[in-house]
Amino acid sequence: MPLEQKPNNLSSTEKALRILMAFTPHNYEMGTLEISKKLGIHKSTVSRLLHLLTASDFLYQNPETKKYMLGRAIAEMGNVVIKSLNTAIVRIAQPYLNELSNLVCESVAMEVLSGTNVILSGHVEGQTHIRFSFQPGEQVPINVAAGAKAILAYCEPDFVDLCIKKKFNRFTANTIISKKKYKEALEEVKLTGIAYDNGERYEDSHAIATPIFNHEGLPIAAVVVAGPAFRLTPQFLNEIVAPLKKTAAEISKRLFY
Repeated sequence: MPLEQKPNNLSSTEKALRILMAFTPHNYEMGTLEISKKLGIHKSTVSRLLHLLTASDFLYQNPETKKYMLGRAIAEMGNVVIKSLNTAIVRIAQPYLNELSNLVCESVAMEVLSGTNVILSGHVEGQTHIRFSFQPGEQVPINVAAGAKAILAYCEPDFVDLCIKKKFNRFTANTIISKKKYKEALEEVKLTGIAYDNGERYEDSHAIATPIFNHEGLPIAAVVVAGPAFRLTPQFLNEIVAPLKKTAAEISKRLFY
């Protein structure tokens, strides 16, 4: 740590922020002396800041142990952030979808988990004369959609069972209608982080997808690249795996994953 950044050379505001961050990620109770030793800040300074943060509800003091943990104000702020991320995920993801579409020259979309359904959300149409058209808000068939597979591959088995309770409809000869085979396909997706739609809904179209994770490490959406089968060849799909995963990782990072 540079000399000017030694704990006792920090401003009161910086010291207070360090005290708050000391409780992450588990929010275990800590006493004044423990915090002082952990941060290298004088005990009297820590005591003063603890009282200030407690008075503002940023910290809570257990009346029995006299130790501290993060308080109501932090919880309320956290809820505001999470709610805003959940409602703004399309806005957050859009620039990254645009960039990916420009890079691969194909249509790009985001499929989002909503309850036990998966819906098409943000999208960018490709620049070529034959493009894949998305309908925002459309519920996608879970057994064929690449994005749905990418999401469900990382979900708990009980939740997956709930999502696939309905009968699988057949769209093409490539459609998976067996629940057992579908679960086997999800296991393969989990190994690679990549899911495919190889003409499973429309014979002449292919898609590739990878999941987006939120701050809790839960899969909540997927980035999808889709287009005509004659362009989305195995070689092309292999070449775009890296930028596809990079896009999903950048969006996940914005969601504090």
